[in-house]
Amino acid sequence: MKKLKSVAELEALRKKAQKQTGGDRTFVTVSGGTCGQARGSVSVLDAVRSEIKNRKLENRVKVRASGCLGFCEREPIVAVYPQGVFYPSVKPEDAPRIVADTVVGGKAIEELLYVDPVSNQKATSDGEILFYSKQQRHILGNNGLIEPTSILDYLGIGGYAALAKVLSGMTPEEVIDTIKQSGLRGRGGGGFPTGVKWETCRNAEGDIHYVVCNADEGDPGAYMDRSLLEGNPHSVLEGMIIGAYAIGASEGYIYVRQEYPLACENFGIALDQAREFGLLGKNILGSGFDFDVKVSRGGGAFVCGESTALMASIEGKPGEPRAKHVHTVEKGLWDRPTNLNNVETWANVPLIINKGWEWYSKIGTEKSKGTKIFSLVGKVNNTGLVEIPMGMTLREIVYDIGGGIKADKRFKAVQTGGPSGGVVPESLLDLPVDFERLVEAGSMMGSGGMIVMDEGNCMVDIAKYFINFLKEESCGKCTPCREGLTQMHKILAAITDGKGKLEDIALLEDLSWTIGNGSLCQLGATAPNPVLSTLRYFKSEYETHIKDRRCPAGVCRALVRYRIEEEKCTGCALCAKQCPEQVISGEPKKTYRIDESKCIKCGICFDVCKFDAVVVE
Repeated sequence: MKKLKSVAELEALRKKAQKQTGGDRTFVTVSGGTCGQARGSVSVLDAVRSEIKNRKLENRVKVRASGCLGFCEREPIVAVYPQGVFYPSVKPEDAPRIVADTVVGGKAIEELLYVDPVSNQKATSDGEILFYSKQQRHILGNNGLIEPTSILDYLGIGGYAALAKVLSGMTPEEVIDTIKQSGLRGRGGGGFPTGVKWETCRNAEGDIHYVVCNADEGDPGAYMDRSLLEGNPHSVLEGMIIGAYAIGASEGYIYVRQEYPLACENFGIALDQAREFGLLGKNILGSGFDFDVKVSRGGGAFVCGESTALMASIEGKPGEPRAKHVHTVEKGLWDRPTNLNNVETWANVPLIINKGWEWYSKIGTEKSKGTKIFSLVGKVNNTGLVEIPMGMTLREIVYDIGGGIKADKRFKAVQTGGPSGGVVPESLLDLPVDFERLVEAGSMMGSGGMIVMDEGNCMVDIAKYFINFLKEESCGKCTPCREGLTQMHKILAAITDGKGKLEDIALLEDLSWTIGNGSLCQLGATAPNPVLSTLRYFKSEYETHIKDRRCPAGVCRALVRYRIEEEKCTGCALCAKQCPEQVISGEPKKTYRIDESKCIKCGICFDVCKFDAVVVE
């Protein structure tokens, strides 16, 4: 393929690509992201391709290995277009029937369709599934329509049209003004207005400017950026090129963690293809604009998600933050003006350019525009990636999209914003999700992790888990974060071990103030949030742990005991058979008992009992 030298040549190629993706041709999409591969999608993909080949349908049917389709709970997923038939939890042995009945015959296979667990209704397409129908998938929606390693697929759905529009008829100032008027805010956690950041960076002194993509997604339970890079890398790259044009940058970096091999591979392929087609490099599309992107791989340090630590790591230095009295838009990489946005922010840019800032600004709330991608995980029936308009309530997310709490247990809280975020209790289920409202509730948007918790979660244990994570990930450069988090974790561990004191609560609050106000970077500044939010909404749990030496959720081993209720025990002996320490005794069809002096409190007896005879106290 020779390099495209003008916007006209790009448009001609796009029309050709669109013809290849239209007409009478049938497409079979098999989810091929990391989540799909972990559930066996590679075997399903091989089986579908083998069946297509055996039937000699290669010229009429194209099989795509797509990125993540969002509904991770039901992977592997197969979708057939243009029929729009959606099959969840597909097995390799289902491939012959899917090809014969749906691809060739045009009919849906009833027993393979998604069945709503509440209404028991079958859904033929994803649009009929509540998990999808409640979302607005402007960014994630194209994942099922393209193969991430094919630039022609991306061109066929309108890819690089925004870049063509910018280079052929917009000044850098007009691009920045469009982004400002759209109301786009950074999706990496801070929520700073993107257009304002671009404008500040463009106006900063210096001949050399950089743009950087932050793909160092380190929050437990979060995988939005990974899935975007895996499933639609060209959308992120197109946004970066447009941003570089607006800012006046000729060099860019993407900082991606080493633990994302598929994301690194697919984005690397996208870079090679963009260079081959003349969309990166010198004189892009004959515009006189030069720009290229380098990949910098991080070692997985959570602190390198912080802007200055990230840039130090790209420079080859230890990933440690610096004081923010000089902003990175003025002195970032190598002390030159640098604009940093995360993966999702860059992916929004082509959408805004193509559809206009007016369209974008109508989505969301007054101060939080557009959609936001969350990884909905934890004690919820429908786990996966969800893209919702800003302002949707937590109740709609958890119960409509998420399908409610597993095993019909009671919702307790949802943790948002990653380790530095906070918990939002049941009383705030109708809280609209946007930047301001989450902060008011004591949490934060963060990059988009959303962990749902039920009555079986202990809030003190949750706080201890996140503080331990932050303690381990602290770079150790400043004393408040390094020493404060260590002491905070010791106090929380003592409380969960039954050694806590009432004055520990006040001490935790004092430590939170010191760490939050004295730390060098945002890791330390927001680190107390898990403690402060759990104290704010679940202080009684702390007091129960300390006063009564009891864990209400039955999680903290030192504070629980397992007992078998005689009136419920049927003598099935299942608990005795499964007990790893063999401390449960009795006779078949008679009551069994637990020797509490030898019980290690593993909870297996509670998990396996089918008659609710084992109780936790």
